[in-house]
Amino acid sequence: MTHSVGAVGWTHHDTLLMAFGALTMIGIVTLIGAAKVHPFVALTLASAALGMAVGLPHDKALGAFAKGVGATLSGVGIVIVLGATTGKLLAISGGADRVVSSIVDRAGPRSMPWAIALGATLIGIPLFFEVSVVLIMPIILTIARKTRRSSLRVAIPALAGVSVAHGLLPPHPAPLVAARLLSADVGQTLAYGLLVAVPAVAVAGPVFGGWISNRIDPRTPGGNLEPPATVPSSENSPSLSIALVTLLLPVGLMLLRAGVDVAGVTGAWRQRADLVGHPVAALVPSLGLAMLTVARSRKAGMPHLGAVVLNSLVSVVGLVAIIGAGGGFKETLIESGIGQSIAKVAQSSSVPPLLLGWLIAVGVRVATGSATVATVTASGIVAPLIPTLHHVNPALLALSIGAGSLFFSHVNDAGFWLVKESLGMTVGETIRSWSAMETLVSVVAMACVLALGAMD
Repeated sequence: MTHSVGAVGWTHHDTLLMAFGALTMIGIVTLIGAAKVHPFVALTLASAALGMAVGLPHDKALGAFAKGVGATLSGVGIVIVLGATTGKLLAISGGADRVVSSIVDRAGPRSMPWAIALGATLIGIPLFFEVSVVLIMPIILTIARKTRRSSLRVAIPALAGVSVAHGLLPPHPAPLVAARLLSADVGQTLAYGLLVAVPAVAVAGPVFGGWISNRIDPRTPGGNLEPPATVPSSENSPSLSIALVTLLLPVGLMLLRAGVDVAGVTGAWRQRADLVGHPVAALVPSLGLAMLTVARSRKAGMPHLGAVVLNSLVSVVGLVAIIGAGGGFKETLIESGIGQSIAKVAQSSSVPPLLLGWLIAVGVRVATGSATVATVTASGIVAPLIPTLHHVNPALLALSIGAGSLFFSHVNDAGFWLVKESLGMTVGETIRSWSAMETLVSVVAMACVLALGAMD
């Protein structure tokens, strides 16, 4: 990491390639951020433009993009669909509400923010960020009214938990895609992610929430939000044990696989652990259990259950498309030769690879407002460096990118406005609370990743 540019064979062609790459990134940011073009379209157009700019034959450029889309979705597409469907069914059955309410009911006044952070993190693992916020916020506001606490004192820990799950914990789509693109082991990424999540949620959630709630008092604490009408009454909701098993079974199975790997177990037990700990195999039992709980709680037959599942699949199409296009963009970067040029820059730079991944994700996040786009784009840029980074754990690299993708949510992020309106805050108050919390999550998580990297 101390070589000069000349020492790694830098040429005029590399300079042109890097210029084309930079212009492509500016184009992506402009299309998504300023022109409000859907990220799938922006990434697809950028890949095509980059292929033409570097002189790739049309068939080779299209082939590289198609190869990247196929390789990415073959690895994570099924997992995302399974996870999204399971999360939607868990919300509809009332299981998600049961988990949060049960944890909060068992907490005392001092431990309440910590219990809320734990419950929100659990809920955030299978659910999309926006769905998690919409589902949790009415519960949070009800707790704030009943306990006569500031809504921020209760909401910030919950939002920190949901954000960490969104950025750092597979099988949530963004960290799962980062692991796939960087060839990182999903179980190891999850294990390290849990270690990073604890201090990140603690500092940005209960600790920061207690501090900022004494300085900001939202005037209209989201009184217009009500629990989703599709959630059944508490009598028909699944038990806490069933809801927790549905939520945590995939996590437990993937951690089991990672533990077997770390322990160096071989033979039949290793094969069994590899099977049950594969993300697809780990999610299938939870999906089946979620379907049964919906059928029981809603007293629904197979036609109605089929309609619910179909609705869940429709909601995930946009995300799958973005992730696929991100994989195509990554493959175009490699095929164009820009990946090799980036590798030369990284080899010549004094910036550690983990910090480099974080900085790239931060830039894309702040520019586009999307944590998912930041994760996919940064992973695609960093992926070509993997063969040259002999002392960097790909799982930690995936987490550094995930941490960067959470940095400073502001007015170009839909989540910013969702939080603002839910809590009845001004733009300035939302920046001082929500945006600051996201930045804390990102910085603390990155510090933990660097610490783990030093010990790895």
